Amino acid sequence: MLIRNETAVDIRAISGLVTEAMQMLAQSIGTEAGIVEALRADGALALSLVAEEDGEVIGYLAVSPARVGKQGGWALIGPLVVLPSRHRQGIGKGLMAEALRRLRATSRGAALVGDPAYYGRFGFRAFPGLGVTGCPPEVVQALPFDGTEPRGELIHHPAFGLNQQG
Repeated sequence: MLIRNETAVDIRAISGLVTEAMQMLAQSIGTEAGIVEALRADGALALSLVAEEDGEVIGYLAVSPARVGKQGGWALIGPLVVLPSRHRQGIGKGLMAEALRRLRATSRGAALVGDPAYYGRFGFRAFPGLGVTGCPPEVVQALPFDGTEPRGELIHHPAFGLNQQG
């Protein structure tokens, strides 16, 4: 398996993969591929990683700039998706490890909204006072790289439709 930056040739495969993988989640709203496309169009993909095997895109991870309260320099991870037939093969783990390795050099920390049981294995956890309006507090998680405890609203790019970056 090769983990690398996306190329223009990957864009159609990424959209299909994001749609297929997210359909399996109860919380999916069906617009996740559109979120990635909007981030890309706005130049807001800080990282756009694919996992490739035998020329096929089998996993994808997006990172966009975020803010926690008034504190900039955070990286928002999501979506992270793996081809459903390839779950539990270390693909998501490999994508996350590469993203965190790269982000440690450029970001104050990483944040996401997701399953605590899954993301906890990478060091993500909920913090008192960290939140996203309308989300259960336990799914709003962060991994500070500099020891700073994140406090405030996790502000996503407007493409997510949750709140406004600004």
